[in-house]
Amino acid sequence: MKKPIPWLLSAPALCLFATLLITPLLLTAVLSFNGFDYATGVKEGEYTLAHYTHLFSDSYYLGIFWRTFWVAGLTTLICMLVGAPQAYVLSRMGSPWRSILLLVVLAPLLVSVVVRAFGWSMLLGPEGLINQALMALGLGRVKLLYTEAAVVIALVHVMLPFMVIPVWTSLQKLDPSVEHAAASLQASPFTIVRRIVLPQVMPGILSGSLIVFGLSASSFAIPGLLGGRRLKMVATIVYDEYLHELNWPQGAAVALTLLVANLIVMLSYNRLVERRYQKALG
Repeated sequence: MKKPIPWLLSAPALCLFATLLITPLLLTAVLSFNGFDYATGVKEGEYTLAHYTHLFSDSYYLGIFWRTFWVAGLTTLICMLVGAPQAYVLSRMGSPWRSILLLVVLAPLLVSVVVRAFGWSMLLGPEGLINQALMALGLGRVKLLYTEAAVVIALVHVMLPFMVIPVWTSLQKLDPSVEHAAASLQASPFTIVRRIVLPQVMPGILSGSLIVFGLSASSFAIPGLLGGRRLKMVATIVYDEYLHELNWPQGAAVALTLLVANLIVMLSYNRLVERRYQKALG
């Protein structure tokens, strides 16, 4: 018989986890099946699948889900292409430049996401610094604000530290002498990166990608401020259903669908990358 001591030691954390996460999720799941009428509101005790049927049969919601995952995937890809090389450079730098660059990487986390979103709206607006520079070059104004490009740019700025830090942590385990040995054996820089560096940093890239994708897909402030009222994403739809339409069951159905879709995408990506990582090591 297993000793109960580990379970007893874990009981406070498990109770806190169940109280703060599992219980609200269960209540939200029950709410998503409640009936709703605009005249009387939520119909407690009356359950229906109409909210999910409406969600999966309406091209409006399906288009918003597609846009959300497209923006999240593009943000993750850009963060991967920018963050992994940045982490590699960071790991090879010496004092005090490493500390300075690390502070620059972490600086966006020290500022509220709302403040950052407003800052980008000022830069990307019709009279913003970017459009003024384009006009000075004779290229004319370009519509950047309230577009997918604006949302992706701001999300990359916000999410980049969540990619750099896991990759940088993985690189701390890599001995630089292994790279030097490969170079002494006439291995090209591309071969060194592909055969030595990349397999070592793959767990960090995987962790960073999952964090960035999950946070980007559920982001609310940046799509709400830089996407405007016309460029909807799933988080803004949930907000509208709860506070504008007052249709709480429909908002709960959208929120739970986003959670489940997020989990499916992230778990599938995790298995795919892990299989390739194991093949590369094998």
